[in-house]
Amino acid sequence: MRVKLEELKKGFPPDLDYELTLDTTDFVTASIHEVILALRDAIILVILVVFVFLGNFRATLIPMLAVPVSLIGTFAAFVAFGFSINMLTLFGLVLAVGIVVDDAIVVVEAVEHHIEHGLSPLQATEKAMAEVGGPVVAIALVLTSVFVPVAFMGGITGLMYRQFALTLAVSVCLSALVALTLTPALCTLILRPRKPMPGPLGWFLAGFNKVFDWVNNGYTRTVRLTIKLLLVTLCLLGVVFFIAYRLQVTLPTGFLPGEDNGYFMIDAQLPEASSLSRTNEVLKQMEEACKKQPGVKSVLGLGGFSLMMSTYNTNSCSIVVVMEPWEERTPEEHAFKTIERLQAEFSKFPEARIAVFNPPPIPGLGNAGGFTFELQDRSGGDILAQADVARGFIAQLNQQKQLKGVFTLFSTNVPMVRLWVDRDKVKVLGIPLNDVFAGLQANLGGYYVNQFNKFGRTWQVYIQAEADYRRTKEDIGSLYVRAKDGSMVPLKTLTAPNVLTGADTITRFNLYRAVEVNGNSAPGYSSGQAIATVEKLAKSLPSNYSVAWTTMAYQEKAAQGSQGVIFLLALLFVFLFLSAQYESWAVPFAVLLGIPVGVMGAYIATAVIKMDNNLYVQIGLVMLIGLAAKNAILIVEFAKEKYEKEGFSLVDAAVEGGKLRLRPILMTSFAFILGVVPLVIAEGAGAVSRRALGTAVFGGMLAASTLGVFFIPSLYVLVQGIANFLGGKPKKAAVSQPEDSQAEGHGPKPEPAPRPEPAPKPEAAPKPDPAPKPEPTPGAVKPGNEPEPGTESGTETGPEEVKPDEPSAGPA
Repeated sequence: MRVKLEELKKGFPPDLDYELTLDTTDFVTASIHEVILALRDAIILVILVVFVFLGNFRATLIPMLAVPVSLIGTFAAFVAFGFSINMLTLFGLVLAVGIVVDDAIVVVEAVEHHIEHGLSPLQATEKAMAEVGGPVVAIALVLTSVFVPVAFMGGITGLMYRQFALTLAVSVCLSALVALTLTPALCTLILRPRKPMPGPLGWFLAGFNKVFDWVNNGYTRTVRLTIKLLLVTLCLLGVVFFIAYRLQVTLPTGFLPGEDNGYFMIDAQLPEASSLSRTNEVLKQMEEACKKQPGVKSVLGLGGFSLMMSTYNTNSCSIVVVMEPWEERTPEEHAFKTIERLQAEFSKFPEARIAVFNPPPIPGLGNAGGFTFELQDRSGGDILAQADVARGFIAQLNQQKQLKGVFTLFSTNVPMVRLWVDRDKVKVLGIPLNDVFAGLQANLGGYYVNQFNKFGRTWQVYIQAEADYRRTKEDIGSLYVRAKDGSMVPLKTLTAPNVLTGADTITRFNLYRAVEVNGNSAPGYSSGQAIATVEKLAKSLPSNYSVAWTTMAYQEKAAQGSQGVIFLLALLFVFLFLSAQYESWAVPFAVLLGIPVGVMGAYIATAVIKMDNNLYVQIGLVMLIGLAAKNAILIVEFAKEKYEKEGFSLVDAAVEGGKLRLRPILMTSFAFILGVVPLVIAEGAGAVSRRALGTAVFGGMLAASTLGVFFIPSLYVLVQGIANFLGGKPKKAAVSQPEDSQAEGHGPKPEPAPRPEPAPKPEAAPKPDPAPKPEPTPGAVKPGNEPEPGTESGTETGPEEVKPDEPSAGPA
């Protein structure tokens, strides 16, 4: 359009120019630009977190190479899904930055761990992939499965969920593929045994590692204590469940938050039957008041037209106020604050009822933000009675603290003329009845005659009486029609005008006559609370009246109740994927029972910034199910391996799983948390939506990473212990550790004492077994490693693995 206007401008006269006053796509363009900047900042913050935790430029490079591969691949999927680059898909990409590096970080951290214990990069990579390949696949499947139910939702809510969810699901799957293919290859090529880094940076990293070792030791001791005091731990977890539930039911609900769209609108109604000239005078005063406001760029006035009702009336006028670009305005020049100032100033205008309102969050869903409902008369009674009911109901609504600015433009006090026509007399005089009505139309309302060509253009011809001849009802009688004999008959002999009042516009909704009512939630209250208040008061209406929601309020009502269904389906899919991964119906509960910790954190963060539980918060909560499960999977997977394959006791396996996985958990979690910081502190176009989504996932992941990691080992001990009690202990494999494993201290303990520290060097000579068996048999168990009663060896160990003179698998 802009290009076409520039082309047309070349043919304008020298003294003619144009100005594009309002362009609603400016908001979309500015919002996308802000999200791209957030994406840039997220990548930088993630790089810093990864470098601090890994302490190695080579190791940091590998996860960063996974980001562009996954994001570019996600853009390619947009074509297949029919998505565009919009706010929701870009939100998904911003959050994906912190997720797609997770799998690569897990792989790199595991390879680094084995390189530090003396393995070559190739050997370390092979061993690391054997350990973390399962968790990487499980994490990808869980994160993807969370969004599976969302993809099948309908309506506007489903459309918004779907674009965000599928964007993340594709990026997660690609990141898992990269972690299983490209990342191991890069580890082999790039990683080398780490050398101390010199200078201040090296001192910082050394200090950070010392602090982390102190944190890890404290975490290990705390986890042992939580397992020992399991009943107290479960009580604390119950408190977390209760807090999450209470916040969920008490947090105000909403649909889509209002935004500073860069413009807002004003609608004014003068007394009924006011002339257009009087309306234009008031319009000029309103325009001057708007121009004095700081941050206002231009003002567009529309006399005789109501933006709220989309009707033409002489007593109506509207204004579109366009603000300066977002980056050029101060916080005091925000659209919402400007609206408040203008509303206070217009309240001093006695000439008109003036409403200042923000546009709806989704263009096309109504004419204004806030809520809209239709007060229906289902009995088809008198319209005056309906007007009285509407006035009384609106007065009652405006007295509620949850509501403000409830009004309607419906009126039955519009002066009008009812013209009675003596049809019998018209017939006696031989005047066609259509001629009477055509004469009224031509003189009072205007009548189309024909067209003519002039100046190379076609012009339409309309006729109408001069204004001085159609001012009063008596002027109707001065009009003439032609009789059958050719004489002119005045209409005063054929008609009798009668002045009365009535409604100039009558609205029908679902076939019922309705009064449209608009309003907003009061400051500090959400749209969900406003809707609930209206519905509560609507119960006191007469039995033949009802309230029907429309525009944004209708969509919000349609979306209510879907959040719980989505959560349950997401949890069900996660449970099924984990059950298949672990080949157990019990172990997945150790993962799922820790998810409410993240939900509690999300609700607390949302309440702190006084945000309602809107659609963006709910999208973040669905995402948190997968992210919180990711941390639990890393712990449970390793604890399960230690318990079932390496002969650890149940408690030691849980503690060891948490100790070994704490570093990658904190690294991936804080990479994600800092990656969403640009959303939490967002400003400018679309800032409210970005803050809602970013704050929810920020608070949820912070809680899951700082509190949830203490509950997961205890939950694994509890769930696995119950499973052992009900169905017997799982089969354990007889363990034959290679020398590098002995050096790392991964062998089973002969006694339930704390696991000893790993040997300082892989070459340390192990202590020989004092009583080797002369003839090994398949599945033989070494001395000191006897299985617990009731368990069997699940792995056969051939003679080439367990020899009579082979040293013990215990720690050196």
